Amino acid sequence: MSDMNSAQKDRLMNDLHAVVAEAESLLRATAGSSGEGASELRAKVQASLDKARRNLADLQDAAVERARAAGRATDAYVHDNPWQSIGLAAGVGLLLGMLISRR
Repeated sequence: MSDMNSAQKDRLMNDLHAVVAEAESLLRATAGSSGEGASELRAKVQASLDKARRNLADLQDAAVERARAAGRATDAYVHDNPWQSIGLAAGVGLLLGMLISRR
């Protein structure tokens, strides 16, 4: 998620904070009543939850697309440079083997 820009992170955090604040208001308001005020708060909380869900779904879709793009780029690199890829994989395997054998 390193590609997630600051505005997206801020928007997500603001949405989550709004949901929490409205949920707390709902809990306080419905502690002793079930009148029209409680219904309005419930509707407001539901709207905030829906907005947060949409934003999270958008962020998830963006993350999946970035992962697919990275996979395609890796696949293209391996096909274009097979021997370098084999050497890199062997080096990583050697390094991991050395780290595991120390334990």
